[in-house]
Amino acid sequence: MCGRLSVAASSGVKRLIQQLNIQFWSEPLQEGRFLRAASPITIIREQQSQRRAEKATWWLLLERTESSFKPSKYTSFNTRYDKLNVLRSAGFEAFRKTRCIIPASGFGETEYVNKKPIHYYDFEALEGEAIAFGGLYREWLHPLTGERALSCSVITLPPHNKLKHIHSKAMPLMLPQGDEVMNMWLDSSLTDNELFNDLLKPNLPQDLITYQIDKPSTHQQISERILIPKDS
Repeated sequence: MCGRLSVAASSGVKRLIQQLNIQFWSEPLQEGRFLRAASPITIIREQQSQRRAEKATWWLLLERTESSFKPSKYTSFNTRYDKLNVLRSAGFEAFRKTRCIIPASGFGETEYVNKKPIHYYDFEALEGEAIAFGGLYREWLHPLTGERALSCSVITLPPHNKLKHIHSKAMPLMLPQGDEVMNMWLDSSLTDNELFNDLLKPNLPQDLITYQIDKPSTHQQISERILIPKDS
């Protein structure tokens, strides 16, 4: 997954947020057509049985500065599925204790060959729908200033056959939006990671619209909009 999200207060995102039954908002929804890696985004997490919508840096590993935090030199806006059970990896503890949901309207993918981009595609949820990305978060406390900060990543899976022609490297984890799955994902008391094995396989739980753009900064559509149907 390339490091860009699209988030709007659309009817679909509002419906997803309502379904998640959030009791506390620390910040307004972080909106934008092009939210890039290391930007602040909104995550949903659960603490002491309370659902909280909070701002987090989209970069799981942070480094401490004299007065605050900054993204680490180690790339961590995504966490690969095959690293989740590797002891001492960045996502090992978070996968067991601090999972989150990242609500979005869509996302973007860039395909590279020899480290050069060959095309850019955007994906969107259908009208009236949203995407619930399966993510991880970490909480940070600055020992000098007392500042608390949140950081997060999106879990990535092996590439899906329906998407390989667009992005051959990986796909993001999109959670099925039945209450049971999302409730389990947010429940920090569920530390048996084997419960989530089926989620860590390539799967499209919802229909998506995709189209090619010239580049993310200008966002000019240069192909027809195509429906990619969900898996049966």
